Amino acid sequence: MNHFFDHIQMSGELEQPSKKKPIFPIQKDLRAYLVRYGREVKLPVSYQDLQRYTYSIPLKDKKGNPSSWEKLSFDMKEWEYLREGLVKIYAILKTEGDTTIINHLDVARIDFCYFGNSQPFRIRIVNKFNDNYDHYYIKQADASRVYGLELEHLLSPNRITYFTHQTTLVEEHIPGIPGDIFIADHLNNSNTNLIRLAKEFVKFNERCFVQLLGDMRSYNYVVNIIPDIEDFQYRIRAIDFDQQSYEGRKNLYLPQFFKENKAFVDIVTAHLDKESIAQYQAEERTMMTFRLASARYRMNDLFDIMCTDHISTPEKIATLKTSLTQHFKEASTYHKAKTMGQLVKRHLKQTLQKNLLLIPKSFARNND
Repeated sequence: MNHFFDHIQMSGELEQPSKKKPIFPIQKDLRAYLVRYGREVKLPVSYQDLQRYTYSIPLKDKKGNPSSWEKLSFDMKEWEYLREGLVKIYAILKTEGDTTIINHLDVARIDFCYFGNSQPFRIRIVNKFNDNYDHYYIKQADASRVYGLELEHLLSPNRITYFTHQTTLVEEHIPGIPGDIFIADHLNNSNTNLIRLAKEFVKFNERCFVQLLGDMRSYNYVVNIIPDIEDFQYRIRAIDFDQQSYEGRKNLYLPQFFKENKAFVDIVTAHLDKESIAQYQAEERTMMTFRLASARYRMNDLFDIMCTDHISTPEKIATLKTSLTQHFKEASTYHKAKTMGQLVKRHLKQTLQKNLLLIPKSFARNND
């Protein structure tokens, strides 16, 4: 178990993720997996098509501060081609390609983010009748990110809609308040239930560690505020999966270690004791175990591929094996892992093994 209070050492010496992670191509076996489970779809617009813009204009946020996004402009011929294809992609995301609902839709804007590994394009789709808008993203297809999306879809309480086609990845927009904005504008709101928020951060911290999803700094996740009986509930959702099981340092898979998340760590230490934290961690691992059991055939298919794929470096794999073995301070099989995929699989067994033993046999039979 990760003892939260044993690791409250938020200092300037904390390690940061790699500044530039390589894009790992989607290999043949992973492509076959995506086809089998309906993730590979022929798309009318590719990532490369969007790179043919003529110029860009920096975008500012609502407060007038510079952002990492730029608004793109295209020549007229290119724009007409893109508009039609991008609206069709929205239909693929929302209605499985039913184009009868897209006549009243248009592309309001295409933005580009120069920050981060994936360098995404953000597509704003607008309803021409009422000006309501929605977004989705087009990114470079990266095997690390695909594995992260799949693990999030299968193991977390959140479902993820995404599609791939050759070297292009399309992702739905995940709604919510970005973590850094939530900390600045909502954390100290009188209506914010700090105890429930602390509980959710502990659960989010646990999910990331079990899945080995790294780099959950405050701008890489969103916070959903959900009205409940006489109060609010919270859900923290990851929105960036570039750092799925790539890094070699264990602490990079624990959101509590990032200085950007110090405000959340502070409310955990102020409002929760060790027993409560242990309870919430156990609850989260139990729910992940039930999801794992429900999707175990698909998980086996995924790990058969992931365990042979090249998604990190030998040095990072060796470092992570050592640090995880030291973390648990007990006999483990991490040393047998030769690839990052094998390490993730063994880590799931290590963190969820006690819960797996408690799953009723009747539940397992009903999911065969």
